[in-house]
Amino acid sequence: MRLLDQQTAEGILFTDEYQLTMAQFYYRMGVHEQPAQFDHFFRHYPNYGLHQAGYCINAGLEWLIDWMQEAHFQDKDLDYLRSQTTRTGKRLFQEDFLGWLKANGNFKAISLDAIPEGRVVHPQVPLTSVRGPLAMAQILESPLLNFLNYQTLIATKAARIKNISRSNLLLEFGMRRGQSTGANAGARAAMIGGADFTSNAGISHVLGYPPKGTHAHSMVQLFIALGLGELEAFRAFSEIYPDDCVLLVDTVNTLESGLPNAIRVFEELRRKGHEPVGVRLDSGDLAYLAVQTARMLDEAGFSKTSITLSNELDEMVIWQIRTQIQAEAPRYGVDPDRLLSRLVYGVGTHLITSEGCPALDGVYKLVAVQKDDTWKPALKISETPGKTPNPGHKKVWRLYDKRGKAVVDLLGLAGEEPGKAAILKLHHPVELNVCQVMNNSEIAEIETLQVPVLDQGRLVYRMPGLEEIRSRQVADLDRLDEGVKRLVNPHIYHVSLTENLWQLKQELITAATHFTSEPEAIQV
Repeated sequence: MRLLDQQTAEGILFTDEYQLTMAQFYYRMGVHEQPAQFDHFFRHYPNYGLHQAGYCINAGLEWLIDWMQEAHFQDKDLDYLRSQTTRTGKRLFQEDFLGWLKANGNFKAISLDAIPEGRVVHPQVPLTSVRGPLAMAQILESPLLNFLNYQTLIATKAARIKNISRSNLLLEFGMRRGQSTGANAGARAAMIGGADFTSNAGISHVLGYPPKGTHAHSMVQLFIALGLGELEAFRAFSEIYPDDCVLLVDTVNTLESGLPNAIRVFEELRRKGHEPVGVRLDSGDLAYLAVQTARMLDEAGFSKTSITLSNELDEMVIWQIRTQIQAEAPRYGVDPDRLLSRLVYGVGTHLITSEGCPALDGVYKLVAVQKDDTWKPALKISETPGKTPNPGHKKVWRLYDKRGKAVVDLLGLAGEEPGKAAILKLHHPVELNVCQVMNNSEIAEIETLQVPVLDQGRLVYRMPGLEEIRSRQVADLDRLDEGVKRLVNPHIYHVSLTENLWQLKQELITAATHFTSEPEAIQV
């Protein structure tokens, strides 16, 4: 793709066509500059088939904001829109609308509140709330969902993998299997979720972390084809990288060739004053091979060298490997805990593609419009109850019990103060007759989740560095009950509506389904 074409494809036209036709429709109706609010949220946790997530990790916000601050309609974009025609050959976009886009086609009038990156998030909770002129807020829908849904999906998968890997080093190896340059976003999200490093050199540089990798099977294949053999391949590699020597030992035969040759090279390195880093296993029964590798390395005096495992790993495979090692290692005189502590996990395809659940069902819904200085709630009615969004200009709080554990995310109307109520009536966001009552004395802390990020296009939020985001993710997960983090059939974390928001939603549903008068406006 030529540079100019790439700029067009990734600029303001990085949106769906219907967003543009809707914007022109609003312009024709004279409501294109009417203030509106859209909420972005997801409806369900990722379900991977045999196992399910009980939480998500929010990610992608910084890249969205960077894009919004640069994106605007340029002459070449308007020329492209000018060239589009209807089925009868008439112009699709009229000149007066294009003139409005030239003058106003940017996000400088948009205000945006969001839950920060790295935070644990749950279904139905607005991760992002957008307020601004209706037409531009509409155009923002597709890019916002693209930037935020994918990174949140991958960060969630990485967090699950890191959680089952315990404190072991986790490497993201997915670039070759990622979706084009989306692998950059995936690598960043993986590091937010728990990967310690990535093999992706470019994004590592951007994020300020050293890239990590070993060597390819092709190195050993080359030496064998030239008549030099695996041992000479290892020797050559160790001579060039004596202080970073990790050898891939499964090209020929892991236990009969690769590992003995690696040990011989490690002994030579040590005599030269260098300490080898470790070996990598990329095929076969990884648990069994890890046990035998540890046994052979220990016997040779290399009990501190790492053992990197790769090849189609995910949270369930790592769980199985760790379980098998705990059971089998003692039979071979290997301490399972010591072995588990020296493992490094290289996770590629299943992480970068979120194997089993390739998309997060994040949506972007109109929830309020401003009229005469008041915000009027908007509601989409669906025959599927879970697809009816929560209306109005809202706030989101997280409630913690006296153990310091998060127990419920609460959605309420702007202006409500749940901390001042003696009793909280918490309604299920979808089920009609499901609610619970919580005494405020049971609550130790109430935290507001969304923070202002953009105010009329101006950045009012300090974008944290990756390390701060990662620390936030670790802290949030630590405040979740263990059952919510379980790999299979996790406990359900509660998301609830306040009494006021619940009543508003029911009034809107009744009004819409019975075609009665509209509900009163919300004062903010």
